[in-house]
Amino acid sequence: MFSYNCVQTYVDMIDSGKSNDVDWGNQLGYILLPFHLAMHDDPLAYVRKAKKTVDRKKSSLEVIFTCKMGESFLKMFGLKAGAFIFGRMFANTTLAFSNLVGPSEQIEFYGHPVVFIAPSVYGAPQALLVQCQSYNSTIMVSLSVDEEIIPDYIQLMDDFVESFGHIKDGASRLSTSVKQE
Repeated sequence: MFSYNCVQTYVDMIDSGKSNDVDWGNQLGYILLPFHLAMHDDPLAYVRKAKKTVDRKKSSLEVIFTCKMGESFLKMFGLKAGAFIFGRMFANTTLAFSNLVGPSEQIEFYGHPVVFIAPSVYGAPQALLVQCQSYNSTIMVSLSVDEEIIPDYIQLMDDFVESFGHIKDGASRLSTSVKQE
């Protein structure tokens, strides 16, 4: 699910002081992403491929089309039918992935330093929910797992840790080689 709002529109509206021409709220559309399981010699190859796919799909009409179709469906059939269709759509997805960029500096909450941020969702129909949250040069990954479908969730988390370690090592080697050039 992506919001296709243009941030620059809001910036221009704030600068001009006129809010009449701007639609407020998120314009949410959906994209379906392929999930490839493969081992690569270069751990960043998967990251590059996934980023290329997401960027291509985000700039396509798929996000706008699914948003407008959802709005049209709600207007034609009402809220109950819309809730049923969207509920079925979410219930028939196996994996949901959330990636949030957090603050890059240490923050405080009522004078207490925040050590980490770990968002989570409970009660979603997916067998696996992956939430990634960056904060203060670290990344927190939390998994919500249906134990009937994925019985060895500890091994799955260990695999995530190992994969992120490979990606981090590959990125650090890349930044070192770029600095040398």
